Amino acid sequence: MSTTNTIKLKDGTTLYYKDWGYGQPIVFSHGWPLSSDAFEDQMLFLAAHDYRVIAHDRRGHGRSSQPWGGHNMDQYADDLAELTKALDLRDAIHIGHSTGGGEVARYIGRHGTQRVSKAVLIGAVPPIMLKTDFNPAGLPKEVFDGIRKGVHDDRSQFFKDLSETFYGFNRPDSKPSQGLRDSFWLQGMSGSIKALYDCVKAFSETDQREDLKKMTIPTLVIYGDDDQIVPPKSSSEAAIKLLPDPHVKVYKGASHGLCSTHKDQINKDLLEFIRGK
Repeated sequence: MSTTNTIKLKDGTTLYYKDWGYGQPIVFSHGWPLSSDAFEDQMLFLAAHDYRVIAHDRRGHGRSSQPWGGHNMDQYADDLAELTKALDLRDAIHIGHSTGGGEVARYIGRHGTQRVSKAVLIGAVPPIMLKTDFNPAGLPKEVFDGIRKGVHDDRSQFFKDLSETFYGFNRPDSKPSQGLRDSFWLQGMSGSIKALYDCVKAFSETDQREDLKKMTIPTLVIYGDDDQIVPPKSSSEAAIKLLPDPHVKVYKGASHGLCSTHKDQINKDLLEFIRGK
């Protein structure tokens, strides 16, 4: 497989993706405000274990083009469907972190499981982050208004500050990495401010209860019980109750950025789940 590629979507948007290795395909959907680079530790590991790994930069993020519109969960799912069809991926394992977990769930909700064998949701946003009548444990809209304000007013400083809680580096027993924080900032600044602003609504307000019910394939749910960005109570813990075939791994003391801070454990658990019958 080639190292980097792009495809042109139906609406003219150019989607950048990485395609490494050979074997059963594993497709990664990244979180906000990041890019496919956020999964480099998992991609390197799984490609070395004889899997084909594919990860795209969501529209408006990373190296993909920056259209004005289409920054909603339906379009994200349709973009992913176009990519999987263009690459003719079959028997694929879809792994989504945070917003990417919402993308994976909506992709299956809209396009079915014909090309999918398993899924993994890591610190994922479904079923919904927003506090509603049916989700009293969710976060109030003011929290997301604050995120939008941070992106609008000074996203560079906002991303520098956000990286601390994203990786749990504000905890007394943490081992902060300035390099990891710099990588978070760089990925965030590579995206379109319009896409990142609009995506806040997509990841916080999209009701994905029905999507989760349609995930009839084995689905591994991984989350850190100290996730300060996507609180587990209204996300992962609620998703487990709706999934038809959930498998669960809870990382004690882990943050939202556990794919980086706990990469060895994540890699081990992913490989075990992927290889399991």
